[in-house]
Amino acid sequence: MPSLTLGDFELSIFSDGTYPLDGGAFFGVVPKVMWSRKVASDERNYVQAGLNSLLIRTGKQTVLVETGMGNKLSERMIKFYGQPAKLLANLSATGIAPADIDIVINTHLHFDHCGWNTVRGKEGKIVPTFPRAKYYAPEGEWQYARRPSERDAISYIPENYDPLVESGQMTLLKGREEIIPGISVKTSPGHTAHMQAVIIESRGRTACYISDLIPTTAHIDLTWGMSFDLYPLQTIESKKQYYAKAIPEKWLTVFTHDPVTPWAYVEKDKVGKMAARRV
Repeated sequence: MPSLTLGDFELSIFSDGTYPLDGGAFFGVVPKVMWSRKVASDERNYVQAGLNSLLIRTGKQTVLVETGMGNKLSERMIKFYGQPAKLLANLSATGIAPADIDIVINTHLHFDHCGWNTVRGKEGKIVPTFPRAKYYAPEGEWQYARRPSERDAISYIPENYDPLVESGQMTLLKGREEIIPGISVKTSPGHTAHMQAVIIESRGRTACYISDLIPTTAHIDLTWGMSFDLYPLQTIESKKQYYAKAIPEKWLTVFTHDPVTPWAYVEKDKVGKMAARRV
């Protein structure tokens, strides 16, 4: 899995696999004649979306940002998305067991970002996948997930988070907290109202798991969003605010759904157009 050093921290990407997603849904109002120059699609107009989790080793704690799609999808959802469920196997391949994770951070609570939060244990009981971990998620997101709109109700699976909130293992955040020294969250609305970016800082260097605000390198243009964004104009504004800091300060941006380029530096080229410089 891709890894790099950020100050005193070690960052690694672990994938839960890829899944098919309708290209029109992935790129919203952007015409296929434009997005197809950046991403290949099949005969059904489907593209491959990644499921990238970020593992942060601070030297004291091991932090996992996002837990992918997991293995609890309904048969109906499996017909749409499949169920790759590779995260635990990929962690295990490098010697990381669920009990090694100290902290889990969810940027929001859509099923493809928190699916491995829990698993079905004996007799079908839902139990934490990472038994020792403290879980964190946006409070506003959880409140919304309890009564979602008809438009996006399919995106929420209560088994992924309700048992953790009820047991006290999941802490609900307001949106500007420091989880541990060097790792904090900031609300970046647009995709949902309360989605949070995760900011990692060490020795003057910064990385950001920007989640579905900029899901892939193909979405870095200000106006390229997804049809899943509940507040598309807010997505543009949040991108502006992010780039105002990330570009001049040379932040490493982590892309949650890019199956090829999980992280890159976003820059402006000679004509002022956004470009991704690979690590």
